[in-house]
Amino acid sequence: MNRFPSTASRDDRRRAEFEQFVAGSTDSLLRTAYLVVGDLAESEDLVQECFVTVAKRWPRVRSMEYPRAYARRVLLNLALDGSARRSRRRWELEQSDTIDERFDERSSGELSAVDTRSELVAALARLPPRQRAVLVLRYFEDLSESETAAALQCSTGTVKSTASRALARLQATLTVTATKES
Repeated sequence: MNRFPSTASRDDRRRAEFEQFVAGSTDSLLRTAYLVVGDLAESEDLVQECFVTVAKRWPRVRSMEYPRAYARRVLLNLALDGSARRSRRRWELEQSDTIDERFDERSSGELSAVDTRSELVAALARLPPRQRAVLVLRYFEDLSESETAAALQCSTGTVKSTASRALARLQATLTVTATKES
């Protein structure tokens, strides 16, 4: 009788653990990515890239106390590193001709919740990437200031001041949007 598990069964276990991790983490990471970058396709790409990075390091990551926090940090690093490229693309899209936006008066009341959510996401997208990341982690992911600081590799004071500035900017943006619609 062989006392040592075969390499194949060990690899199968690791693969199953990783697949379980992916299944349990995808929704949270996708939501975080979407709120940070404001684009669903880009968010999906970032989550996939995050999982590739985590998979490469899975033997070490699986033994961590909080592997999901590690994955979130990888995701945020990927999102923040690519923010200049995305903001250039966003600017190019904003400069293109827009379609005349007409809507059915009857449906406008039913879609107000969607409008509010989309206005918030649009206002978030106007914030600098770091401010956006702080707000998403603090208020959408419900992380504490210290957990947010750890995820972003900065001090708690930086999280506090960045969140304060970001909330003020977000409020100003939403107020301007509401004033324009009145």
